[in-house]
Amino acid sequence: MSIESLYTSGMDFETFISTDDESYKEKALEIYNSIEVDDDLLKRIKEINRKINILVFAEIWCPDCIINVPALKKLCDINSNIEVKIVPRKGNEKYLEDYKVNGKVKIPTFLFMDDNFNILGKFIEIPQAIRKIVSKGNQVDIIVAKRKYRKGEYINETIEDILNIIV
Repeated sequence: MSIESLYTSGMDFETFISTDDESYKEKALEIYNSIEVDDDLLKRIKEINRKINILVFAEIWCPDCIINVPALKKLCDINSNIEVKIVPRKGNEKYLEDYKVNGKVKIPTFLFMDDNFNILGKFIEIPQAIRKIVSKGNQVDIIVAKRKYRKGEYINETIEDILNIIV
């Protein structure tokens, strides 16, 4: 199957979160409803004037998916040039071979594509801001940052990482 066919077979955000009946769905909606996009990011999102297709490999039970996939939904709501389709990781691992981290498939993985389905870039698992904190190795800072991240307090950093890829 081509990447375009895989994209076309994907589900939208509402269908994705509906694959769970209770807690994961509620948490994803809680994150989505709490997103407040910074003004400068909002301006950058609105200025996107070309079609961007985002293929997402995700599972509803994954904490990083629950945090980051709602950020994509917010981008779609702000700018109709951005479209997201979500497919499960399970069964689609072959498409993720080029995007492994330390030899492992990580989710969520977002593949950003133009209207011809050429890959523009990728976002894997967590925002760069969290990666930087983890790379410094200070355990207290890591614990604090990850707690804030799990509450959705790094959503604007996720959005900024995405915009740096597609703009």
